[in-house]
Amino acid sequence: MSSEIEQEIIEGEEDVKDQDEENGENDEDENEELAEDIEALKKEMAKIVVEAPTIDVDNSETYDLENFSKSYKEISPKEKLILSFAENFRRQYVHLYRDRKPLFLNPLNECGVEKFVCTTIRPIQLPYQSLYDWDGCGEFVADYLNFVPLEPPTDLPKRLKSPTTVLDEQKGNCFEYSTLLCSFLIGAGYDAYVVNGYATRETCLMDETREICPLMRKKEEKTSSQETKQQRKYAVRPPKDLRSKYEMKQHKRKEDEEATEAEKRRQEEDNRIAELEKPPKDPLFGLRIHSWVLVLANKREVPESFFIEPFTGIAHPVNSVNYLGIESVWNHHNYWVNMQDCSEGVKRLKYDLGDPTLWEYMYPSNEKPQLQIPDDIMNEFDDDDEEEEEIEKHLDMPPSWVDPIRVEEKDFQLRCPQGKKTLLYKKAKLDKYAPYLHRDGLVSRLSVYDDYELNDLLQVKEYYENRIDKLYCRVHNHQNGWVTEQFYEGRQRNLKEHRYKANAPVHETDRVMVFYSQARVDGLLERREKMIDKSTQEMTEQFVDRTDFLYFRSVTFGKRPKKFGPADGKSNPKRPIHKMVEKFKRNEALPANEDMAEVVYNIQEEKITVTYHTENSKISASTREFIKPPNSDEKGATLIMSPEMHTTFQVEPQSKQKKQVEVYEQMVELIASEDASDQKARESEDEVEEILNDRTKEEATSELDISVYDTSRNEKAKKHRKELERLAEEEKMRRQEMELDYLAPFLAQIGDPEQISRQQAYKLKEDCLADLKQRLIDKANLIQARFEKETQELQKKQQWYQQNQVSMQKDDEAEYLAYCGEAMFRIHILELRLNRHKEMAPHKYMALESKIRTDPRLSEYF
Repeated sequence: MSSEIEQEIIEGEEDVKDQDEENGENDEDENEELAEDIEALKKEMAKIVVEAPTIDVDNSETYDLENFSKSYKEISPKEKLILSFAENFRRQYVHLYRDRKPLFLNPLNECGVEKFVCTTIRPIQLPYQSLYDWDGCGEFVADYLNFVPLEPPTDLPKRLKSPTTVLDEQKGNCFEYSTLLCSFLIGAGYDAYVVNGYATRETCLMDETREICPLMRKKEEKTSSQETKQQRKYAVRPPKDLRSKYEMKQHKRKEDEEATEAEKRRQEEDNRIAELEKPPKDPLFGLRIHSWVLVLANKREVPESFFIEPFTGIAHPVNSVNYLGIESVWNHHNYWVNMQDCSEGVKRLKYDLGDPTLWEYMYPSNEKPQLQIPDDIMNEFDDDDEEEEEIEKHLDMPPSWVDPIRVEEKDFQLRCPQGKKTLLYKKAKLDKYAPYLHRDGLVSRLSVYDDYELNDLLQVKEYYENRIDKLYCRVHNHQNGWVTEQFYEGRQRNLKEHRYKANAPVHETDRVMVFYSQARVDGLLERREKMIDKSTQEMTEQFVDRTDFLYFRSVTFGKRPKKFGPADGKSNPKRPIHKMVEKFKRNEALPANEDMAEVVYNIQEEKITVTYHTENSKISASTREFIKPPNSDEKGATLIMSPEMHTTFQVEPQSKQKKQVEVYEQMVELIASEDASDQKARESEDEVEEILNDRTKEEATSELDISVYDTSRNEKAKKHRKELERLAEEEKMRRQEMELDYLAPFLAQIGDPEQISRQQAYKLKEDCLADLKQRLIDKANLIQARFEKETQELQKKQQWYQQNQVSMQKDDEAEYLAYCGEAMFRIHILELRLNRHKEMAPHKYMALESKIRTDPRLSEYF
């Protein structure tokens, strides 16, 4: 524009000059003023800049078009028809509903080409088991991508990238998230749709700082109905309750009042906390555009419809308060516009997509069941319907322009961008890691805090995978200092859970070990160690399903004695045992007065106390107490027992008393069982030490279990594969050397001698040259035989042609001419090969003769 103005000014100056020349009246002052005015005008005009309008597209990301297939860069005729159909639908929609927001129909793709949103969905089912269900698909999309917020948040995006590009870049906005997730769900068989609507600020910005972490949500416990006990006819009646009913009533009323007051205080505190946790007021409430996924019922045994938030992969009910309205939904077949009132959000919306009064569909071929129209009304429009059906036959949805979606196994295992991702929740932080990213197999870490600013740490829960030591979870409680480790089955000594103090890693400290009792021969279920005081520690063990009916053992240890002198590399001295207690379950095969319930070995006091089981009709149990003889520790010694060494209490005084011999035999058995229990206690003590030593080594090495099929990570398999490749290469080189060694077959005939004589050298030369001569003659004869065969067949064909030339048709004659052309070509080639072979044969013979003379094995004789 400025150049045109300058051109006009210059032409005006030339006209003025011509006129002055013609008139002959030139005033220098006026010319100078005019020149100044023109210069000033030029400067003012130069300030005015006009730019041509451009399409508002986000050009922050540019793509090399050569990296995309043809469907990304071009529009097929069918897509043009669909885009024109969509444009017609958009004009009608805008004309009828001027107060509604524009529809998201045909955004630009990454190549700057308009594409219909329905064709951007590419249904696919990837070969990974976790992507067969909706929760696995949602979790994968949420973990694999980084979200990009819409800018501005109240406008639809101008560009919608394909799912393949989104997977390559591992980032996208809400519409790209939903399109990718919908592609996976439809491929897995779900009735899924991409939703265009409005949501809260926290949902649009993936702000979960006010939401509870999914790992912290307690599973709903199903309350089982308690079966009412049937009253037996001859059951013993319970004793009468002699308590005052008035006092019981007053006490019950007081308890109810206290419970009501406590519930009221708790409710007020919860309301106060909820009020403090409410987010600040959003000035764009109800205007923020968002996209998510709708899954309708029926398909894949989905009982009821629900939403999936693509940013988190979490399911929400269709009346969720996080979503404030819906403009439209679409899948890979059709596009539906919501015609319902969203003044109350999505609470009252119905998702019967076949009802045109609720959902106006754009594409004529709606696969949803529609409302039935009465026959008398249908008869009036039969002709019109037939015409419409004929038109609708030509309008089918084109296939998706997106290339097949592929996710490599290494990318699928990596999951998160660069293998790690951090999510913030209400008083919690969740760190996710890809398998094999850490040496210790860490895949996620949940940190729980006491404040919203995530400063006061309460608990850290770590999850592991693929560990050889079978560790899968470790919980560190920073309040009490306890660390809990959990293990899968298959570990040595069948350890299931290990709890210990983090600030006291020494062996003699409080700890709990839980075992897989069904996998242990001794049936050990739990072992506890507790420090009673600085010098005394108690170890208790619980057993299940033992043949000797033992279910509990308690051992009290004293202080470990100090060891003086140089270190000899042996273990520390054992701790002295002060007391052992064993408890047994009821053995119905024995009378209660003879079935031991508890045995106490008081080693410090040299006593053994036995308590028997209580009979059903009694309230107390029989007991026996033995004082061990002084020489009980000597092996093979004869034990002497006096009456003062044994005391007993019988519940039934009239029952038959045991003889002195039987009491003596029982004392001997108890002393032997004390030695066996002492040995078991020492074995348990050694096992604890071995487990702790193993755990120290395992934490230092942190080896991971790698499948033999994982060749990229399995070093053993990689070394084995390289060794096989090396051996194969050596075998190949050896065979090549054997093939190149022309003397090898002739040397083999004479036994491969280490030293070759003159006579053998001459014979090798003659045999080798004779063999080459014969092979050259055989090859020439073979070429000649093929030449004669082709010539004979051509002659036979020519004779046949001469005999049938008169009665032949044009097709037969053309076939004959084609055969003759091919046969002459083959004959000519064979002739050239034979002539070339004749020319090269003498040269090959001379080259071999020269090679034999210069061979280091034969050169000394020639």
